[in-house]
Amino acid sequence: MQAKGSNPPDGGYGWVVVVSAFMVMGLTAAVLKTFGLFFVEIQQHFDELASTTSWITSVTITVFHLGDFSAYLAPVASSLCVQYTHRRVVITGGLLAFSGMALGFFGLNMVWLFATTGFLQGLGISFSWTPAISIVSHYFSKKRALANAIASAGECAFAFMFGPFFQWLIGQYGWKGALLIIGGIQLNICVCGVLMRPLASSCFLEASHCETETSPGNGASRTNKEDQSPITPKTFNWMLVRRPEFVLYAIFGILAAMSFFVPPLFLVPLSYSLGIDESWTASLLSILAMVDFGGRLLCGWYANLHVTKSIHLLAMAITLISTSLMLLPLANNYLSLAIFTGFYGFFFGTTVAIHITVLVDVVGMPEFDSALGLFMLIRSTGGFVGPPLAGLIVDMTGDYRAGFYMAGAILVLSAGFLIILDRLQQRKIRGSKIRTKPEKSTLPYASLHILKHQTRRYGEHNVVV
Repeated sequence: MQAKGSNPPDGGYGWVVVVSAFMVMGLTAAVLKTFGLFFVEIQQHFDELASTTSWITSVTITVFHLGDFSAYLAPVASSLCVQYTHRRVVITGGLLAFSGMALGFFGLNMVWLFATTGFLQGLGISFSWTPAISIVSHYFSKKRALANAIASAGECAFAFMFGPFFQWLIGQYGWKGALLIIGGIQLNICVCGVLMRPLASSCFLEASHCETETSPGNGASRTNKEDQSPITPKTFNWMLVRRPEFVLYAIFGILAAMSFFVPPLFLVPLSYSLGIDESWTASLLSILAMVDFGGRLLCGWYANLHVTKSIHLLAMAITLISTSLMLLPLANNYLSLAIFTGFYGFFFGTTVAIHITVLVDVVGMPEFDSALGLFMLIRSTGGFVGPPLAGLIVDMTGDYRAGFYMAGAILVLSAGFLIILDRLQQRKIRGSKIRTKPEKSTLPYASLHILKHQTRRYGEHNVVV
């Protein structure tokens, strides 16, 4: 365990943490990403509208984001990482995710699914996903972009397998039995959590506990305490909402969340409406995951070269995603749908690979844990509104294409806030350079320069008198 205040290891055991985070991403976000396979099954079972059925995903997304927020009323995800350790929070998340899926197996009614597969599953994903991302950033500094890209790629790798696997589970055991089996698989999150060994700089309570284990009469312990710098607990920084840069990035997050969860949810129903066979539909999710994986790794590698600013990469990726979503509804058969899905998945992967890195650039590493929790809280409003709004538009138009058009249009708007944020950052950088720039003397001799300052000082004295 490293001493407090030491630099991140940028390797070593950090790669074990990255692999663990990779697994956690797959067992949480990939499950949420492929839940569209259950959409039609649940809708037909309860004979509900698309807007009503989409609330299951909406509740999951909202609780997932809200769980990352730390409040004084409830010590959840982000604040738990500050108060305790990432390891304990991830293990708790694995148990919650299992409980949500296992109870969803009973499938009593839609409200029951909102509470189990929606609320409990979302809370479990939140308690697992946030600490996994956070601890990777603690272990890496120079290679942070690459490490985050590898960890987040677990979502794609597992989604590639989960698409046909979940389709098979539903065919063999029904959607209820599939939920129970998936919940059992999610218990492996607890194993990943055990492997996330905390750094000394990121766990105050463990350090305090180690200090109090020795007896009060132990002189060696007292000497050791005197030599060490005092450890102070980290607190959640609410004042981030007063920083314009963070506010702009949070607005971008709201608009992006309104759009990002619509395509995976409605891609399967859209393919069914085009008459595509169920087996081919599952392969669309695998294609989406595969190109998503490539986009994350490629963008993470490129961002690690520091050739282009991360925020510029993010703005370009968002623009290309919106273009892909606008073109995707033009598909009228499996091949064209697969091509447009591939374009969307690749550019979505580039976005996921760098949006956490951009957040670090906006607030700085010391405020990252608080910023991530607060960002997820604010972004939850977009995840809460997006899928039901798209479902409502689908119910009104009777066409799943309308949901994709809505998602693309909102993403165009979100890219505008990234451009404004970049301009604001550049203006602040220029302003700081001007303030720190030393005044250059235009006088030919140093003695004349000194005389100039003396004359100015005497003049100011006479004015005051």
